[in-house]
Amino acid sequence: MKVHDLKPAEGSTQTKKRKGRGIAGRSGKTAGRGHKGQKARGTVPARFEGGQLPLQVRLPKLRGFKNPFRVEYQGINLDTIVEHKLTDVSPETLTEAGLLHKGALVKILGRGGTRASLTVKAHAFSKSAEEAITNAGGSIEKLPLPFSVRPPSSGNQHMNR
Repeated sequence: MKVHDLKPAEGSTQTKKRKGRGIAGRSGKTAGRGHKGQKARGTVPARFEGGQLPLQVRLPKLRGFKNPFRVEYQGINLDTIVEHKLTDVSPETLTEAGLLHKGALVKILGRGGTRASLTVKAHAFSKSAEEAITNAGGSIEKLPLPFSVRPPSSGNQHMNR
């Protein structure tokens, strides 16, 4: 077999329908475009929406979306708490140990686990951290968030429009 012997599979290629060739047949004369009008003349681009604001203008220019009401937690793993030999864990003790930014919301994460019984106060817990602390004989206290419904939005009224 040589390159000039190669052919596409039977029925895989079809000849393109030649529209607008004479007045006979179904795709002659107006070639399926109807009579007159803007769409019959080939002057309207495929993306044209009849004067409606086009899709490419309606979609946001910059990709993605930044939720102004996202609750940001700072994660602290259990192995870090055990490493620093903390037994009573709260946002205050974590900031004193230099593990937490001042005023940050704390989420305890379960990496590493613990065998010591800990008293942990935090704003959120992962399921694995919750299980590890309670299985070791420790206690958990979920602190209320410092805002009622949702955090204050960042930016101004024109953001994320």
